[in-house]
Amino acid sequence: MEHVGGKDLVANDKDLRKKSEIKAVSCEPNQTESKSKESTDKEDSEVKDVRGDKCMEGHEKKDEAETVTKHDGVKDSEANDNDEGEKTDSSQPSQESKSFQSPPSTAPPTKSGTLDMDGNRDKPTRNTFEDNQKKHQKETEKLLGRLHLQGQHQRTLTSEYFVQIGLPIKKTEIFEKDLVCAFLQRLMMLDYRARYIPVQQKSSDMNNSHSVQVSDSALPDDDDLDALFTTNVDIDQSKENHVHPMDVQMAAFHCSDSFLKQKMITKLSQCQYALPLLVPDPLTSNLECPLWTFRRVIKTWKISTVKENATTVTMKSMPIYKGQTPMVSFFRLGSMSLSKSQLMNALINDRHDTFFHRNCKGSTKSRHLMDGVAEIAWYYPAGKPNDFFTDCIAFCNLHGDSLANVKQREILTEMSSVIVVLVPTLDKSQESTAVIYMLYKSSKPLIILIADNECSAVQMKPQKYKLGLKERSQTDVSEELKKIIKSLLSGPHTSFRLETMADVSVVKVDENQKICQNGKSAAMKIIELIEGMNVAKIKDKFLPCQGQLWSNWCKINKELHHLKGHIEKEKAQKTHQLMKLREKQCKASNSKLMKLFTHSLQSLPPKEREYFLTWTQILIVALSTDDLSSILQNYDETWSEVLVLKKKHDKSYKLKHKQTELELLSKKLQSATFGLEHIFREMGQIYEAHKTLNKLSLSRHPDWTKYPELAADLMISGHPMELMDGDAGHVPLIWISSLLKEVIKKLGDQRVFVLSVLGVQSSGKSTMLNAMFGLQFAVSAGRCTKGAYMQLVKLSEEIKDNYKFDYILVVDTEGLRALELAGNATLHHDNELATFVVGLGNMTLINIFGENPAEMQDVLQIVVQALMRMKKVELSPSCVFVHQNVTDITAAEKNMDGKRRLQEKLDKMTQLAAKEEVCDVECFSDVIAFDVQKDVKYFAQLWEGSPPMAPPNPGYSESVQELKSIILSKAKQSTGITLSHFNNKIQDLWNALMNEHFVFSFKNTQEIAVYRKLEVQYGHWTWALRSEMLNIENQLYPRIEKGQLDKVELSYLNKEMSETYEEVTKSMSDYFEDDKDKELLVQWRGQFENKIKEFHEELVRGVKRKLDEVIQQNNARKMLDKKKTEFENYLLQKSKELAHQLKCIDDEEELKAQFNDVWSHWVKELTSDTKPIENINLEKDQIAVLQELGVEWGLIDESKRSKRYKNLSEHGDYSDYTTIKKSIGGVIECVRMTFDSHKDQELIRSFINEVEQECLEAIKSKPVATRGYRSTYLQELAKNVKQKVTEFESGKKFTFKKEFTVDLSLYVFDRAEVWLLNSHKIYRDNNDALTYLDNKKNEYYNIFRSFCKGSSSAVVFGEIMCEKLKVSAVEAVCNKTGVDIAGQMMCSFPAFSETRLNLEKHVLASLAEKEDFNIFITYIQNPRAQVEAFIKEQVKKYMFMTQKVKAQTILKKNVEEISRVISQALFEATEKFQHIKGNIEMWVEEFSRKLKPKLILDTVSCQNFSDINNFDFLKEEIEKGLKRITTEMSELPLEKVNDCRMKPDQILIDQLCNCCWERCPFCAAVCTNTLKDHRPEKHSVPFHRPNGVNGFRVRGTDDLVIDFCTTLVASDGNFQPNESDCIVPFKQYPTAGEPYASWSITADNSKLAFWKWFVCRFQKELEEYYDKKFQGRGEIPHQWKTLSKKDAIESLKENVVCEETAAIHKN
Repeated sequence: MEHVGGKDLVANDKDLRKKSEIKAVSCEPNQTESKSKESTDKEDSEVKDVRGDKCMEGHEKKDEAETVTKHDGVKDSEANDNDEGEKTDSSQPSQESKSFQSPPSTAPPTKSGTLDMDGNRDKPTRNTFEDNQKKHQKETEKLLGRLHLQGQHQRTLTSEYFVQIGLPIKKTEIFEKDLVCAFLQRLMMLDYRARYIPVQQKSSDMNNSHSVQVSDSALPDDDDLDALFTTNVDIDQSKENHVHPMDVQMAAFHCSDSFLKQKMITKLSQCQYALPLLVPDPLTSNLECPLWTFRRVIKTWKISTVKENATTVTMKSMPIYKGQTPMVSFFRLGSMSLSKSQLMNALINDRHDTFFHRNCKGSTKSRHLMDGVAEIAWYYPAGKPNDFFTDCIAFCNLHGDSLANVKQREILTEMSSVIVVLVPTLDKSQESTAVIYMLYKSSKPLIILIADNECSAVQMKPQKYKLGLKERSQTDVSEELKKIIKSLLSGPHTSFRLETMADVSVVKVDENQKICQNGKSAAMKIIELIEGMNVAKIKDKFLPCQGQLWSNWCKINKELHHLKGHIEKEKAQKTHQLMKLREKQCKASNSKLMKLFTHSLQSLPPKEREYFLTWTQILIVALSTDDLSSILQNYDETWSEVLVLKKKHDKSYKLKHKQTELELLSKKLQSATFGLEHIFREMGQIYEAHKTLNKLSLSRHPDWTKYPELAADLMISGHPMELMDGDAGHVPLIWISSLLKEVIKKLGDQRVFVLSVLGVQSSGKSTMLNAMFGLQFAVSAGRCTKGAYMQLVKLSEEIKDNYKFDYILVVDTEGLRALELAGNATLHHDNELATFVVGLGNMTLINIFGENPAEMQDVLQIVVQALMRMKKVELSPSCVFVHQNVTDITAAEKNMDGKRRLQEKLDKMTQLAAKEEVCDVECFSDVIAFDVQKDVKYFAQLWEGSPPMAPPNPGYSESVQELKSIILSKAKQSTGITLSHFNNKIQDLWNALMNEHFVFSFKNTQEIAVYRKLEVQYGHWTWALRSEMLNIENQLYPRIEKGQLDKVELSYLNKEMSETYEEVTKSMSDYFEDDKDKELLVQWRGQFENKIKEFHEELVRGVKRKLDEVIQQNNARKMLDKKKTEFENYLLQKSKELAHQLKCIDDEEELKAQFNDVWSHWVKELTSDTKPIENINLEKDQIAVLQELGVEWGLIDESKRSKRYKNLSEHGDYSDYTTIKKSIGGVIECVRMTFDSHKDQELIRSFINEVEQECLEAIKSKPVATRGYRSTYLQELAKNVKQKVTEFESGKKFTFKKEFTVDLSLYVFDRAEVWLLNSHKIYRDNNDALTYLDNKKNEYYNIFRSFCKGSSSAVVFGEIMCEKLKVSAVEAVCNKTGVDIAGQMMCSFPAFSETRLNLEKHVLASLAEKEDFNIFITYIQNPRAQVEAFIKEQVKKYMFMTQKVKAQTILKKNVEEISRVISQALFEATEKFQHIKGNIEMWVEEFSRKLKPKLILDTVSCQNFSDINNFDFLKEEIEKGLKRITTEMSELPLEKVNDCRMKPDQILIDQLCNCCWERCPFCAAVCTNTLKDHRPEKHSVPFHRPNGVNGFRVRGTDDLVIDFCTTLVASDGNFQPNESDCIVPFKQYPTAGEPYASWSITADNSKLAFWKWFVCRFQKELEEYYDKKFQGRGEIPHQWKTLSKKDAIESLKENVVCEETAAIHKN
């Protein structure tokens, strides 16, 4: 029979085999030791480079005895009993399924160098041996090449690669080059079918790749049967067998780094596969024991013992490397057709192929990397009667012929408890005789299995058995073997422990690498500290910050949100307690364990650090395993007893006792659980404590500031980090925030897709995530996830471009309804957790165990309620339901029914949750976009059979893969969120949850931060529009004023503004489309686009109104304008004549006296028919008006003298102005009023402000500037005030005294006075001829003087032109400078350059710096007035003090610009008339035209200067004057800018105060939104204050209230809105209707120190002002009095930083 591959391999003879053995025993140990030592000194030799010709160099020599017949051409270890891939030897009987029958031989005659029928071999030559060795080496190289693991494909496989999310696992079209990756991917997903992956052939004819071969020797003649009986069949020699599955596994193993190897072995163990114990190194010929890879394998089993007819079941759970178990080793001596591995499987698990054997799917005859490998597997009993064995037993399988693998056989013989040997025949002439003789004589129990013997089990002597296999079924043999092994192990026997492999001198242990040992040494320092200690005591001693101290802190922190009674006092006390606990944490934070741990994290290189962490976890787990096992067993037993008692409806003392016992066990379990997560938690608490106390220079713990960076490195490298402390049920916000900020520093502000998981306890959430993404969430017994953990999973480069995010951030949570948290707090805890993780996730997996709706009802209600809350606060996560442990997932009808029931249950839960959340929804799809057909996934049960021996169900792995695909396809539609946004989300959600009423207390910090940025942009856009509008106004205003323009159309203004408006709208569009937060910005885009449009339209209309007023004023003074030319010509002519008469006089004084004498005559002559406009006497008119309305002179006089009306809106107490209406027998009796609440005071103050506003608007509508003042205007105001007072009193419990009406009238008159006087002045200046002429006197004196000196007409006209140019230029320069200074301050002045909130911060800081109570009161009672005053003050400081040089520079720049414009106009006008003829009028007209639009020249009369024709001379004269003018303008005082029309302070007031001025309904703080009407955004302000600041007092007392509304809304207190009898809880304040509903007041524990300092600093003044006391419930907490002014101002900065810049991180 010819070998399938057509290759002849020459076998080795028996003699050479013996020589080989002797050589191996005598020589190799020393080589091994020396090579092992060299290898150990290499710092990173964990990854073996398998490349080129060196791939198999130094490989342990396989002697020729391993090959079989030439015709088979396959090595003995492969073709006989490599236990897999074996082909029946020609000299051995063929095998029937599940039997050991040996039919007669039909082998051809033997040839030299092959086995004869007696099993003897011819002796081969040395050349044949070397040829075979080279051939074997080439085959190995070829194998690695086929798998793309050597040569040009050389690569090291790392665990990081397989944690990344890459392309989906292929199910078809897998080529050989993909085999290793596909194997590892499937293994990571717990798919035990990873061992055989069908390979796609590279043949071009894919359809025929598996076709049956047609024999070339077939003849056409049907009668010729020669071909049928021909033994040989010609086969395509080029066709290769597919790669052996175990070669794929071992190739992956050899080419992986040590961490991936460890993960591989852990997963193989979970798949119930045998694990490599001894591995021949393909490079060095050393034997290696991969002890490191076993370190994370933890197994649990149960042992049942029978005593006195009672069965006791004991649970054991431990890392397998610690297990002391008997070991049964199986060897094959010689060649045989029987499968040793198949027999072993029958002993361990007859339903699963623990050891790969020849009949396994995918087995082939050619196998290269398994020969000499010893694999180990354990049998774990379940504590049931049908257990094969009663205790854990190790089974070791040495692959290949043990005669060839001498070292391995000897090592295993030494360590085994029982040895099982398979031999083809028991004959003294056999080569195996010496080995059998040695084993038979040794003390080790021995079982010999003989292939050609039919005998039953025979005990030859104590502990020595033989058993025939011929004609025996596998079942019979395995049963007999079990009995023998049980019998042997029931007596004294040796035990095996994995760690003892490290003591074998000829075995190289992977852990001996220097890098691994360094990590272990660092870990051992920690373990030595805690070894032998009780786990609970370890935590108390070495991790004190997270124990009772942290638990107490969390408890008190939660109590801060449930304050009652004296709220601020209680809060101050609790805050003080929190600080004390933090101080205690700081003092306790110096444990040796933490020092060692953090030092190692900081000092070790990354790879060593990874070893250190893994070792620490491994060793800690080993320490706590024993304690955990016993506690879990007790817990299990007690729980069972409680269930039995409950079923009996037993309410006895016994049940209560057992329940108490269960509670104690739960606490014990909690304290006995100890892992790396507790050390990280301690780091977090140490950091939080020091950060809270700002102990940056604390010498005892100088490294705490580096903790977030250390944790960030670990999180980036794939370690899960605790998000919510499960023991304390709290999120350490400071720690998490700093940790994520460090991650952002290192990675940039990457986008992540947050996937959170929610479900009942022990429903397999962590297992599912680990299988899906290759994560490391704890899943072993007693280590169920507590709290919530987060882990980053990177998207691989292959798929990154298909998604809009860079990572998936997985959040795993503890189970809902967890038994450990049984009791009253359970539901609240579950609600908290569910809301938290659902809110965090872009998608939430709702994990449901089983199909019973009753079990999931509570969970569903919690989840639905959480989703409903998200909808209310405009968060929109998606969800997928996962049904795990479903028995029959293939039945479509059953699935449809299950989905229908789930839909019904969800709708029912939605209705229940809607009642809780007061929300009008009927079905689940109203809450969240949900498709029951697509968003529900059924999972097969995890185990295929009963644990602990059951492997994972392959259907489970498929379900995981399908779910992963669903998640990724949904994620593809999402942009995820940035890490900074995620950070803020954590803070927002947790803070809101602390306040119980989640919807009312949720504050989306990220949205606020993005909105604040948008407000800043809005300020820039509006300023761009306003500044351009001011420039347009500056161009048009002087033209209108000088009568050169008498109409302005809206269309013209819009056209002038169009370019700027288009630029702004484009800038706005770019911002909304390109900003990194565009997903959040989109919700405001429409609103802000409309606002900009409205702002632009209002600006245009506003300027048109202003210009129209100027036009009206011009029209009103047309009479004077007509006379102006007449006046000027007359005065010019008279001046000229007078100068001609007096030209001989040189004395300046005499000239001036002569001019003055005649001037008054000229004026009298010109105004003989004009009546002068007199000044007005407002005070006289005010008194007269009030008296006409019946007010007594005494009341008016008293108010005027006391000036009490001046600050009427800022009074603290209005009770002196009021009397209460009291009805007695139908008669109203008036008595002095005592207010029932602060609300009455605020109503009156608001009324005063409203009346003031209305009256000012009314008076400003009067045409005073165009037609002059009338006393009737004041009469209208007074009547309006009286009417308003009467209307206000209606329906109130009180009425006003006469004094109030008088004071209110005088207050309104006072506010209107400035406007009236200014307007009348404008009217007088524009219409009074005497005033006009008086202003012209100096100008005409200068003309007169020039004529006296004999100046020519050109010189005099030049002087007139210069005077007019100066007036216009100064006005233009000042107006332009006013706009420029305002613009400069808008851009660079800190108080004005950002948002309204930022302005408010600076206003408050300014108030604190001044410490003036009166100014504070102005701010409190009339905030807008104080803000305007602040703007004026800051502009004044900027211009005249801090930035005076800059302001002067702006002025000089504008002077230079205007001078340049004038010079250019002069040149161009004069140049024009050098070429054409023109008169002086034409020149003036051209000159004026060239000056526009920068400068508008007043009308110049040329009547007396018609003789001028030398325009060059005129130009020179004007240029001389221009130099003087330029110098004078450059030296203009900045006060001149403040006197101009475009005052910088007023420009800024118009810009900055065009915002929202609504006030908080509780504390009257002003909304800080930059937009005036910002609906639907709610009003908000971060600077809330104690209500007593505004005069609020406790009802029925004179105690001023010190509570902040931000504290009240988190308390358990109530209030009565708008004096109604209705009582509303503060936590539900929006339900009280308006104005409460339009405000967003989020609980912030009133951390703002500013107003606390203010109350303490001005306590006396406030008490006097309001005539009340800070006493009783309003007593000021002691802690407030420790605050300084510096603390107050700093608190403003911190608050604004939190509000404005939280979550704004740049990459």
